[in-house]
Amino acid sequence: MGCMFSLPQDRLAAAERTPQIRETSFIEKMKKTNRNIVVFYGSQTGTAEEFANRLAKDAQRYGMKGVAADPEEYDLSELSRLKEIPNSMAVFCMATYGEGDPTDNAQEFYDWMQGTDDDLEGVNFAVFGLGNKTYEHFNATGKYTDKRLAELGGKRVFDLGLGDDDINLEEDFISWKEQFWPAVCELFGVEATGEDSSIRQFELVVHNDINMNQVYTGEMGRLKSFQTQKPPFDSKNPFLATVTGNRKLNKGGNRHLMHIELDITDSKIRYDSGDHVAVYPTNDAAVVNGIGERLGVDLDTVISLKNLDEESNKKHPFPCPTTYRTALTHYLDINNMPRTNVLYELAQYASDPQEQENMRKMASASPEGKALYQSWVLDSERNILAILEDLPSLNPPIDHLCELLPRLQARYYSIASSSKVYPTSIHICAVVIEYTTKTERVFKGVATNWLKNKEVTDNGHKLTVPMYVRRSQFRLPFKPSNPIIMIGPGTGIAPFMGFIRERAWQKEQGKEAGETILYFGCRHKNEDFLYQQELEEFERAGVLTQLNVAFSRDQEHKIYVQHLLKKNKEQLWKLIHSNNAHIYVCGDARNMARDVHTAFYEIAEEVGGLTHTQAVDYFKKLMTKGRYSQDVWS
Repeated sequence: MGCMFSLPQDRLAAAERTPQIRETSFIEKMKKTNRNIVVFYGSQTGTAEEFANRLAKDAQRYGMKGVAADPEEYDLSELSRLKEIPNSMAVFCMATYGEGDPTDNAQEFYDWMQGTDDDLEGVNFAVFGLGNKTYEHFNATGKYTDKRLAELGGKRVFDLGLGDDDINLEEDFISWKEQFWPAVCELFGVEATGEDSSIRQFELVVHNDINMNQVYTGEMGRLKSFQTQKPPFDSKNPFLATVTGNRKLNKGGNRHLMHIELDITDSKIRYDSGDHVAVYPTNDAAVVNGIGERLGVDLDTVISLKNLDEESNKKHPFPCPTTYRTALTHYLDINNMPRTNVLYELAQYASDPQEQENMRKMASASPEGKALYQSWVLDSERNILAILEDLPSLNPPIDHLCELLPRLQARYYSIASSSKVYPTSIHICAVVIEYTTKTERVFKGVATNWLKNKEVTDNGHKLTVPMYVRRSQFRLPFKPSNPIIMIGPGTGIAPFMGFIRERAWQKEQGKEAGETILYFGCRHKNEDFLYQQELEEFERAGVLTQLNVAFSRDQEHKIYVQHLLKKNKEQLWKLIHSNNAHIYVCGDARNMARDVHTAFYEIAEEVGGLTHTQAVDYFKKLMTKGRYSQDVWS
């Protein structure tokens, strides 16, 4: 798929984001509001933040008071003062991003840990890491945080938890949490209070006569920011880019691969080839209406959900006041499978005892509960509407459902254009996700189906996409004369279309461009050879020195990009070892990136005479030097 869940980390991002307004001291705030547990989160796509909120809420069940906190908003050098609060501890839910990097919001905290020699003696801590085993640097940030806090003298209350999103992150978190709390209770000598039902965080306020100009209609930050746009544009203030191109790239087959062009004129947005564009999609109206009908609710009711804890930084779970329809369309994730805490909290609203028991069981840490959640929710891919349809006795109040659902996240795509050639336009290449699940329902990817429907019309009605650019480390070599080897099957071709166009521009400027070699892969030559015409023209013009294409299904045995790499092993080794070539890999992390890695190890062994250990070390060093870059997703 074209959307990515892991991207190279951007060191520039912090400088380019709107500066954070620093809160007062988190220690003083905890004292004032009588908290003894703080849960910091390093979160890029919202999951670590969600886990932190769940842990802060859990604290109440054990007679303690917890608060979730964004490390970017506080001065973490105060951590050593935590011992001033009796029976206190800090928990860190830390996601790893890209090539083993911290998330944007945890970058300053990470830098502080690396540079500090503060004494953390007497500070209790625990870490849960969120990672994905398909990536090379599995859970690097969580591991580093755990190790470093202990080195600084902190007391590890419970073992580091390592969540793996490739298998079942939710299950890993529940299993860790199940053992974490007893360890905390033992340390502080407390027992569970038995407050086990649902603890509401927000209260519902219905606005009967409100001026509609005060109501959010999908904006991410400032009210009316979509009517009056003001730079700089970022995640809190996206730019509404007009769709100026939307064409199907494949000539046949049952998939829909698309090329989309966004106009960024007058936005002051700058980008480089290799950066990512983030888009904020909206949910399918049919699913939104389905939830309203199933729960018998007027979705156009104007509401606010107000935090019951007045001291909290998070006044509302999403921009308020707004309507249920807007919340379910723009702000809440209704398409993914709900996590177990949602099932647990909604169970009380099932009138059938069996349905209620099954919902509670799925949220437990018992083996049969985990198996039931795996098969009934995850493997069957039931979203919240499917769950409501298949549990007829379940009738939750819609405001409680809206409180529990996670936020709808921006989707990232590798930019498929060069700003040297298209300074006011950003191109996206993506595949539409649509398939039938085990329950015979059709699963549709939120963003790709929404983008597909952004048709360019002649009737003067302009369709727009809320977007911003996220800088990356995926960059062409500083010297145009360095050779580049690009490997990008499927929609992994995206950043390379930008790279190749930039190389063509460099040639036009009279610069000496080094060898430009592409390895592309698709299923069938006459079906999904993306950008075939452009690529063949670039080859004829000598911009592409070599165009190698693996058509996996055009013959009996499958041929992939890694097979073609092995075929050209002598040439590749010479380019890498003697000519300072840069290697770029874009696409699927689970199989392709790994198989390409292996092919390069074998080339180094067979042509370069290295042992396997030396070969692994050789390419690790290339990565460190920035000569082997990956832009991969799972």
